[in-house]
Amino acid sequence: MYGKMKGIIFNIQRFSTKDGPGIRTTVFLKGCNVNCAWCHNPESIDGNQMLRFDSKLCISCGRCAVACPSGATEMVDGRRVYYLDKCTLCGDCVSACGADALEIVGENYTAEELYNIIIKDEDFYKESGGGVTFSGGEPLLQQEFLIEMLRLCKAVGIHTALDTALNIEWDRVEAVLPWVDLVLLDIKGMDSRKHFQNTGVSNELIHKNAVKLAYMGVPIIVRMPVVKELNDSIEELEAAADFMRAWPNLKGVEILPYHSLGVDKSLEYEALEAQKKFKAPDSDFIDKARELFTASGIKIL
Repeated sequence: MYGKMKGIIFNIQRFSTKDGPGIRTTVFLKGCNVNCAWCHNPESIDGNQMLRFDSKLCISCGRCAVACPSGATEMVDGRRVYYLDKCTLCGDCVSACGADALEIVGENYTAEELYNIIIKDEDFYKESGGGVTFSGGEPLLQQEFLIEMLRLCKAVGIHTALDTALNIEWDRVEAVLPWVDLVLLDIKGMDSRKHFQNTGVSNELIHKNAVKLAYMGVPIIVRMPVVKELNDSIEELEAAADFMRAWPNLKGVEILPYHSLGVDKSLEYEALEAQKKFKAPDSDFIDKARELFTASGIKIL
């Protein structure tokens, strides 16, 4: 029944209610090819295992530096300093940390191992109209493993959802659709210049794929993150409404105001300090956004 292929996962969230209908298990696959400035899962971007550091939990005891056999961690003026190029991911610092501030992120699962976790909550899926959502990162970067998992879930009648930014070749998208019941499509912005500034990638391929997907018969829920002074203009929202207004299988739009969950997932870099300046739009703007989409005949979820 099961193949031997493995996927690398950084989180499995059971009893999720925010990633599709009903009670779900959300599987977060590692690896992403969009680098959003506001990313709340920065540990998802690298497709390999990595060390995660939670600055809020650190008590600056220095045990990690003492335990590290490769000199990848040291204490400087009472502050932890990490050298990525020296780290072997041995995990000694994780074991030594008494504050749980360090964690190896990313674990390899076989299809059998992951399926056995997902199937545990089969009764809850059936009772609530839920299922399993494959998210990330960008799950389509692990396409073969994703297809294997989708097939296994569909074989026992589990509803499947795919959370994707569609920044990938169309044939890789199309290959998974026969086993997908719902697509959660992340639209980061319509203005091509701003999109590149905010995410590091063009939105041309994303939009081309979105139009193709809109006519494939798979239901779509669009999720739009909104960050103050980055993509929170009415013009952006009007362009988005015009873009998706005629999609026959669009079930609605979720407007997602920025939240700061990524700030404390500082990993080994100081770059995420930039996140601290980001803010959510005020409630008046969110209300206007909802009114705009509703007036365009698009349901707000």
